Amino acid sequence: MAVLLQIKNASKAYGSQVLLDDAEAIISDDVKVGFVGRNGAGKSTLLRVLLGEEELDHGEVLRHPNLQLGYLRQHDPFLPNETALDFLMRDSGQPDWKCGEVAGQFELKGPYLDGPISKLSGGWQTRVKLAALLLHDPNLLLLDEPTNFLDLRTQILLEHFLRGYQKACLIVSHDRAFLAATCSQTLDLSRGKLTTYPGKIDAFLEYQRDQREHIERSNAAVLSKRKHLETFIAKNKARASTATQARSKSKQLERLEVVEVAADEATANIRAPRVEPRQGPAVRCLDLAIGYGERKVADDITLEIEHGSRAAIVGDNGQGKTTFLRTVVDSLPPLAGEIKWGYGCQVGVYAQHVYTSLAPEQTVWEYLESNAAVGTKAQEILDLAGALLFKGEHVNKRVQVLSGGERARLCMAGLLLSQYNILVLDEPGNHLDVDTVEALANALINYKGTVIFTSHDRHFMKRVATCIIEVRDGRVTNYNGAYDAYLYSVNKEIDDGEREQQAKAAKVPAAIMAESKTAAKPAKRNDREVRKEISTLEKTIAKLDDQKKQLNAQLMNETNAKESLRLHNEVEAVGKQLAETEDRWCQLQEEIGAWE
Repeated sequence: MAVLLQIKNASKAYGSQVLLDDAEAIISDDVKVGFVGRNGAGKSTLLRVLLGEEELDHGEVLRHPNLQLGYLRQHDPFLPNETALDFLMRDSGQPDWKCGEVAGQFELKGPYLDGPISKLSGGWQTRVKLAALLLHDPNLLLLDEPTNFLDLRTQILLEHFLRGYQKACLIVSHDRAFLAATCSQTLDLSRGKLTTYPGKIDAFLEYQRDQREHIERSNAAVLSKRKHLETFIAKNKARASTATQARSKSKQLERLEVVEVAADEATANIRAPRVEPRQGPAVRCLDLAIGYGERKVADDITLEIEHGSRAAIVGDNGQGKTTFLRTVVDSLPPLAGEIKWGYGCQVGVYAQHVYTSLAPEQTVWEYLESNAAVGTKAQEILDLAGALLFKGEHVNKRVQVLSGGERARLCMAGLLLSQYNILVLDEPGNHLDVDTVEALANALINYKGTVIFTSHDRHFMKRVATCIIEVRDGRVTNYNGAYDAYLYSVNKEIDDGEREQQAKAAKVPAAIMAESKTAAKPAKRNDREVRKEISTLEKTIAKLDDQKKQLNAQLMNETNAKESLRLHNEVEAVGKQLAETEDRWCQLQEEIGAWE
């Protein structure tokens, strides 16, 4: 295992804002690391340092002599009228067959490979950039928010690729589902410090919660003991008969220390508009056709969305999700048919382009106050502004000095302070960090109105959506089912396509493949051998179960952070081994049952 990058004593600040404070981390050649942290923590700055685009104020980055970085470019490196294949050959210097082979991993073929790149949607152009990146054969991929604006199918294709990629990756993302599917380690940047956790994102977040709860329990016990000693000392120090005991207790009191708990980073506290629940259809589409002028995107759309639903609009990039949303909210006229909103529907819209219409001279506070529902208290406005990262003096900033991301968050805040009973949200999680996206999901789940939204964040979709509306191949269909079912169908489709592609590449007939699988099956064991293995497994399960209980008990009583991390990792390893052993025991029990 070689160390590709080592960050040593790294410090970086912009004025009074400290991003890196004597931070340290190591990235090896055999790991995929999910890089997380709050918005503004300094993740993108550190990536620029690793790429050599910025310098540290202090410290250094040590690079392996054979390090070959690959960075997913955010800008468009394409030439006018260039095809995807032409670009890949020009950018990599590789022959057409090699470019086609790598492009095929991202389903780039036919007109997507041989047609002009300018005609491809943003998601398909990202696939071209990914193929170009891989053709340079880097041994460390740096991916900065790679799932932003990628449709579900492209995300899954990228996941499949990364799982099979045998080299290192450092992935900045707020998408927990993507990180969980691709990364085996987690790197956290918080308060200028880098923390490496040898586990997936969900385990890291759980570890953080467990550590904090354990420290808080320990501190509570210490404070209780301290209070008891202080009471004893106060009562007994003046008495000659008990003064010695009081002095002894004073020494005990001096030794009692609490573990410092870092002050909480601001936690998003978001609430959706307070509205009365309604019954019946919120909106009906009748024989609707959508598109632009002569270009029809979809037609024969007949569906309805009930009040109280949270409808997720899904589909590949370029299929027409945004076109459908724009038509529904009347920012794009339908080509045919009609849209009927229910009585009393008040529709609020959040879209990526909305912030371009903000008044430049208006301050953040003035905008929020003008959009807030009548009777909204000033503190409620400030709380929501703070949740969306407008804290302190930031509320006095004028719109004209805000970045695109800040303007988008401002529009979101204004919408959430309103009294709309229908919210139409196009990618509401963009520009928000993990915690804020989670808070937004909670707010929408508790909202009594109707939500129609798009998102590329699967964790967010899974939590919020109550029905799925797919835009695909010129049709719009309402699936009144859970997001997991839709996700399963897309995964299955991709898996089937990959198996077909592998079979073609191997040029092995399906019958021969089936025959070879049958031939490879092990011979059936006798009853005595199986029962002997079951007995051995039962002893192992009992031993592992005891070991796990002992480790958990040690973990709950441990106050040292490094030792707690070691114990936590041991608990995870033993738990995994226990689960695998139990699975094997169940398989053998089924085998015995089949014989009987």
